[in-house]
Amino acid sequence: MKWHKLKVTQDITRPFIIKEKVGGKNLCIVSFESKLYAVAATCPHAGADLSEGLCVRKLIVCPYHRYTYDLETGKGGEGQNDFIETYPIEIRDDGVYIGVNSVWDKLKNGLK
Repeated sequence: MKWHKLKVTQDITRPFIIKEKVGGKNLCIVSFESKLYAVAATCPHAGADLSEGLCVRKLIVCPYHRYTYDLETGKGGEGQNDFIETYPIEIRDDGVYIGVNSVWDKLKNGLK
């Protein structure tokens, strides 16, 4: 896993959703209840940009059809049968970092 430093300028104690390109992937960085989350930026249902949605009760809400995804697990709402990728996020002394697995990392971990 490779850790990528973000250039977050927002106050993380206040709610926000921003889209960032990290490790070649478009991600949503979400601040909710003073905690940061990193999830895939594209809704698997209709391809909407989740950064244009909103956040309610630790769920990111798709702006197209109001599908919801858990910020911690990526699991879709009841009856959706889908999910979004989630990414580990760390706040370190020198900034905010997101961990992104390469294709090789995923293959290696899948063989264990």
